[in-house]
Amino acid sequence: MSLFAKRIVVGVSGGIAAYKAPDLVRRLRDAGAEVRVVLTPGAQAFVTPLTFQAVSHQPVHTDLLDPEAEAGMGHLELARWADQVVIAPASADLLAKLANGHADNLLTTLCLATEAPLTLCPAMNHIMWQAPATEANIHTLQSRGVRLLGPIEGPLAEGESGPGRLMEPLDIAAALNNASASMPSMAALRDKHVLITAGPTREPIDPVRFLANRSSGRMGFAIADAAAHAGAAVTLVAGPSQLTTPRGVTRVDVETAEQMHREVLARAAQADLFVAAAAVADYRVAAPADQKVKKTEAPQHLELVPNPDILRAVAALPAGPFTVGFAAETQSVVDNAQRKLTDKGLDLIAANEVGANQGFDVTDNTLHILWPGGQATLGPAPKTQIASELIELIGARLDATR
Repeated sequence: MSLFAKRIVVGVSGGIAAYKAPDLVRRLRDAGAEVRVVLTPGAQAFVTPLTFQAVSHQPVHTDLLDPEAEAGMGHLELARWADQVVIAPASADLLAKLANGHADNLLTTLCLATEAPLTLCPAMNHIMWQAPATEANIHTLQSRGVRLLGPIEGPLAEGESGPGRLMEPLDIAAALNNASASMPSMAALRDKHVLITAGPTREPIDPVRFLANRSSGRMGFAIADAAAHAGAAVTLVAGPSQLTTPRGVTRVDVETAEQMHREVLARAAQADLFVAAAAVADYRVAAPADQKVKKTEAPQHLELVPNPDILRAVAALPAGPFTVGFAAETQSVVDNAQRKLTDKGLDLIAANEVGANQGFDVTDNTLHILWPGGQATLGPAPKTQIASELIELIGARLDATR
């Protein structure tokens, strides 16, 4: 297994979800990993060191300056020992400390001192998770290469429900295992030029009204971030979105489908990979009004004409890029995606079901991936995790088609 003989530090911060952390330790050890546990002072209010000592079969670390450690600096020993650091749960307070480089306890100091990859598994109240400060901290951490697993939606300790629940230990262990196993495929994107579209388009009716859809752009932005972390040079052509541009990504803002078509076709021939994650409007208003249309009692009729098909145009380029499409479907998801894959001559397609609380305006997603001769399913999981797994899969397909 890919976690076999890996040295993993599991950090536990203060929160009711800390009761799940011993199960994560057990599952990592079952996968063959060697585990050391670090508890923050807050975590010890919920779980005891003795519990983790029993499941890890190793001493548990709680003190920043440890008289038992070499030179009294246990944080440096652990930082150098670890192949990977995983924090579950990661509280809002811990995210803020890590984002700002604080080192006021053993766990935060260890994170600042280690060169090992860092994975955070957030858990908190849904309002705290959606707070602008937490969102900014998450963006800062991801821009530094920190990986996030979760949170997921579900019942929370205070009796409410929403995004903020700790991902289940079994799923965390599986994601860590899959990430380790798939690292070779990530190298396939190193130094490649990746072109990605994201978000909705807006088709004007008059100067103040437009036709649009419910796409937030989260999936496309997450894919751009994952591709950048895989070492690619990424250009993101984005429809209207308030999301922050991932670090290292070149962003081109557009509004209409025609503008997106123009910007994509100007760059596609130089790209190695094109991922069409944007929810492009199929139609636009034939003749948008120059002035605001006044309300009257009479019915209004809009003449709609088809927008250019960006995905088909890129797929038809001679010696064009490896082309990945997206299909948002309300029914027969896999069948409709298979037809789109074949009809447009794509190399791969990612399909998801959309509708009430699905696909748009949510943090989690499930993707059905199809390519000529194969298919896979990713999720359900947070869009950031799905994006990383999709980039890994695309990397593997790129290797297979060479």
